[in-house]
Amino acid sequence: MFPGAILLTTVALALAATANPILYNPRRSGAPITLKSAKRVNATGTFNLVVRDQARAKGLKAKAANPKLAFKQAGIVGSIPATNQAVDYTVEVQIGNPPTTYTLLVDTGSSNTWVGSGQSFIETSTSIQTNDQVAVQYGIGDMQGTEFNDKLSLDAGLNVFGQSIGVAISSSGFDDVDGILGIGPNDLTIGTLSPDTTTAIPTVTDNLFSQAVISQNQVAISFEPTVDLSVQNGEITFGGTDSSKFVGSINLAPLTTTQPAANFWGIDQSIRFGNTQILQTTAGIVDTGTTLTLIASDAFAQYQTLTGGVISSTGLLQISSAQFSALKSLFFTVNNVDYEFTADAQVWPRALNGAIGGQPDDIFLVVADIGTPSGSGLDFINGFTFLERFYSVFDTANKKVGLANTPFTRATTNFNSV
Repeated sequence: MFPGAILLTTVALALAATANPILYNPRRSGAPITLKSAKRVNATGTFNLVVRDQARAKGLKAKAANPKLAFKQAGIVGSIPATNQAVDYTVEVQIGNPPTTYTLLVDTGSSNTWVGSGQSFIETSTSIQTNDQVAVQYGIGDMQGTEFNDKLSLDAGLNVFGQSIGVAISSSGFDDVDGILGIGPNDLTIGTLSPDTTTAIPTVTDNLFSQAVISQNQVAISFEPTVDLSVQNGEITFGGTDSSKFVGSINLAPLTTTQPAANFWGIDQSIRFGNTQILQTTAGIVDTGTTLTLIASDAFAQYQTLTGGVISSTGLLQISSAQFSALKSLFFTVNNVDYEFTADAQVWPRALNGAIGGQPDDIFLVVADIGTPSGSGLDFINGFTFLERFYSVFDTANKKVGLANTPFTRATTNFNSV
């Protein structure tokens, strides 16, 4: 899953340095690099989060079932038309010299970094077009275009030289954003280039590490629950962690060996509702690109019965105020550590009900059906409704995923936001 040797873009680096000799990385003794990220909820119309997330789950499984898919092979795209991102977290990066700023979705479930769905790519003195075309298909959209090597800048003038970046000629499903910052395992990029169909593309994290900008090949993510349609309340840290964003210790769990979850940031986990086990220990993934917290169909059926929820027109389970008062916590057990997903954490922020077609007093649950029964090898997706309550670390070098509680693990803002 994580090749021992990362393909280095040596020629591109040399050419970039020659084109502009003043470009360099100031050494920071391997200090972590932190980027702020913004949460955005698409309020331009109603959308079905469950259908969207199930399509993404289907796309992830299809890709994992054959990680060396031929270029642009049909069948990866989910069963619904491409839709705009419903809810997303974004970061701003600069590409080229002089730089152009791009707003990119943060995605741990894919590994290609690309631009061009919104802001057009602007070639500069550091831009080097490769011989490869690129195509990436997601359960919720797709892109195709040309692969470039270019300078990518983060904060404080820190640069990645020769970063492989897709430049979209066409894309769908990613309106109002410029592309994706893919920070999943780099094997996910195999099959996305042509003619180099067997080549893995180093991620931004990989290159930061290989170019000695950061001392650890890892990325950590902090999200927070919010009741606003758009707010900058997230943080991505490359090369370390931010101790101000979590409480207690980080539990580092080994990556699962179960396919297809093993192709992603996959872990083994069990889930119980109060004291009732609804999902035995099984494999799934941690994924910023999925909005909801998805669980296997049989586990979801038990959850629905235990909560008394009914499927609403939004696709989400809906419960009454009395049922919310009796709602028990979910406990996600990872590497022998319990993570409590409180009643409030299980509720869609009521202040944002209008964005999904609900009324202010409605109570919707963010736990949903993944669309397949347990035993599929990818039986849950801890999406960012989960990650808004827990700090997460994605450690390439040690092949682990870390989780920790945060000051917002037990927040009560989702229910009390109206």
